Order: sequence, then C-alpha cells, then structure tokens
Amino acid sequence: MRYKNMFETLKKQEKMAFIPFVTLGDPNYAWSFELIKTLIASGVSALELGFAFSDPVADGVTIQASHLRALKHATMAKNFQLLRAIRGYNPHIPIGLLVYANLIFSYGVDNFYAQIKECDVDSVLIADMPLIEKELVLKSAQKHQIKQIFIASPNASDKDLEQAAMHSQGYIYTLARSGVTGASRILENDASVIIKTLKTFSPTPALLGFGISKKEHIKNAKNMGADGVICGSALVKIIEENLNDENAMLEKIKGFVGEMIF
Repeated sequence: MRYKNMFETLKKQEKMAFIPFVTLGDPNYAWSFELIKTLIASGVSALELGFAFSDPVADGVTIQASHLRALKHATMAKNFQLLRAIRGYNPHIPIGLLVYANLIFSYGVDNFYAQIKECDVDSVLIADMPLIEKELVLKSAQKHQIKQIFIASPNASDKDLEQAAMHSQGYIYTLARSGVTGASRILENDASVIIKTLKTFSPTPALLGFGISKKEHIKNAKNMGADGVICGSALVKIIEENLNDENAMLEKIKGFVGEMIF
C-alpha cells in the first residue's frame, strides 16, 4: 500500500513524485546510509536503490562509476543489512530496488524475493530483463508480495507497452529516451504519447526516468502526463564530486533535492 498511499497523497497536493536513485554501498555502507537518511529527511517521495554489479549495461558512465566504487566492498548480505536499517529508520517510505538479472538468478530467484520481503522492500525492477522473460520472476514476486516493475521504452510497440502497463505494479518505469542513464541538459524526447498510451491500458502511475537533472525537466515531465520522475545520475554525480567530504556531500544532496521538489 505504500506506493498507493504515496501517489494518492501527492495527487491531493497536486505534486509530482520525486524519487532518487543511488547505489547501495557507494562510496561505502556507512556513508550510503547517511546519504539515504538525508534523502528521506529532504522529502523525497520514495527510494530507488541499486545493487552494485560488474556489468551495469543500462547505465551511463556516472552510475557505472558508482557500481565500481561500491563493488570494492559490496556483498548481498551487506545490501540486505542496509535495507533493513533503512526500513527501520522509516517504516512508511516506498523502497524499490533496481537490480541486474545476474544478481537475482545467481542468488536464486525465490531466495532473493523471500529475502527482500524480509527486508520489507516494496518493488523490484530488473534493468536488463526483457518483458518476454517476465514469467521467470513473476511467480516469486507474487508469492512474496513484491511489486514487479517493468520498463516502457520509446521504441516499444503498443503491444509491449500494454504488457508493461498490465504487469507493472506500483508504477511503470517510463524512459525519457533510448540508450543508457545519464543527466541531460534537455529532455530530448516528448514522452507524452507513450504515457498516454500506457494510461489507456492501466491506471498504474507512470514515472519518467533517464536524463532528469533539472527542475524544468520535472515540469516538462508533468506536462507530458507523468506522475513523477526518477533521478539518478545528477545525484550520483554529487557523490562522485564529494568523495573526500561527507558533510559537503550531504549538504549538496540536501540542496539539490530541495531545488527539485515543488
């Protein structure tokens, strides 16, 4: 119910969801926890958290670098431990995971979903798993009451958009552009047609991701019909630029989020 409650509250306030993405354990687990607590305290709507992976093919150079920093000390056990700490810190905020398929299948699909259920996580998006393979995880997701999120991309057929809309729970991850993650100066494409098409198939909220880095991008996303945005690279860049000063990192993260929420 966390996503449902979040979107209902935001709708009453006529606000967009602002959801940050960061990689767990970047630059280390202690700082990562403080960073996530700062994001929550700054008023973000939900969290989208990544597990470090050696071949993050959907990500651009900024988030790839965050995976490499975290991989120096990352383990699945430490990831789960941090997730439990985050949930203990805030029992209400929706927590979503953005994970690469190899990590899930290496761990064991049902074991993975059972473990994240124990951590009280709300959703999972598998960055590199096409819709056609959804049956490999849907049974475990449903068994453990985890919302499975799917991607709606600009080059998808109407049939694929229908599948993404019908099977996504919580929200639909809608791409602002093809390619990989990364902050943009402008939103290159108008996603309004995709979002309108998704909404003909399902009332599930559509969040726009890939390239969101400025307040004007969020205003543009709202005009396109999106219910909110996911912002990763612009935030992760702040981490990268302040690796030697935790206080500066947290202050700049707080300032950035404050500018983006309206």
